Amino acid sequence: MARHAERKKMRKGRVFGTILVLLLILALVFGVIGFFQYKSSLKKAENASQMKSFEFNGAKTEGNDINVLFIGSDSRGADQGRSDSLMIAHYDKKTKKPKLVSLMRDTYVDIPGHGKNKINAAYSYGGPELVRQTVEENFGVKCNYYVVTNFDSFAKIIDVLAPDGIEIDAEKDMSENIDANIKAGKQKMDGHTLLQYARFRHDAEGDFGRVRRQQQVLSAVKEQAITATSIFKMPSVLGTVQGYTSTDLPTSLVLKTGADFVLGRTDDLKTLTVPVKGTWENQRVAGAGSVLRIDIAANQKAIQDFFGK
Repeated sequence: MARHAERKKMRKGRVFGTILVLLLILALVFGVIGFFQYKSSLKKAENASQMKSFEFNGAKTEGNDINVLFIGSDSRGADQGRSDSLMIAHYDKKTKKPKLVSLMRDTYVDIPGHGKNKINAAYSYGGPELVRQTVEENFGVKCNYYVVTNFDSFAKIIDVLAPDGIEIDAEKDMSENIDANIKAGKQKMDGHTLLQYARFRHDAEGDFGRVRRQQQVLSAVKEQAITATSIFKMPSVLGTVQGYTSTDLPTSLVLKTGADFVLGRTDDLKTLTVPVKGTWENQRVAGAGSVLRIDIAANQKAIQDFFGK
């Protein structure tokens, strides 16, 4: 009896070991396939987008926190242009909390080597690297990586992430100075229409309303497109999205963080608009035009408090 029980135990052990080996082989196969899907999609998108690379001396990552400088460029042809939108994406790899700070483009700041001007001029003067220096000097935030996208690439990224469109509850009718006729209410928007919705600013709120809508769009994209992406499609989708941007994000970080979002491991996206309420005033400045003159110390503290929550 004892010998029979021992043989039975050995057979169970062999079966378990065989299953474990098969699972490891499958995981390896899927990992290799996923990596090649990612690389193939990345190369195809890079060839289509022709986004230029930039010098960027990002701070070395420390601990679990990552800060990524997101720049929406209004470049046209050879003209690099100013940044149309500027954000700092913050992610805690341990707590899985994504946060987003939107910096108003008319914010009047010190730009290293160029004196005072609107913060969106920094990109025109020196690309993402000068934007990084400007953000650190004025707000004390050290950015580790950068992502630059232009209008055409943004629309294509949305169409890849959400082929059936993104549902948005448009807060009002919009058509002035945008290439779309948007009616108030819930609707599905493709990449082009979503871009126009995010860029609209011809109302009483101006850029403050525009930034709020950009945050609304990004929250909707996270919930409806990224989280809904199949784990099997994730490598291909991430490769395509990355290829339509200029970035120095490491492949390993893109895949690992992307998996957190796709598998629903992250918290809801929290947002902050800078300058915060009560810390700014409209002014006209020779050489810069209409600007937001802000309390630098108060806004620096607001960002640090927001990231520290």
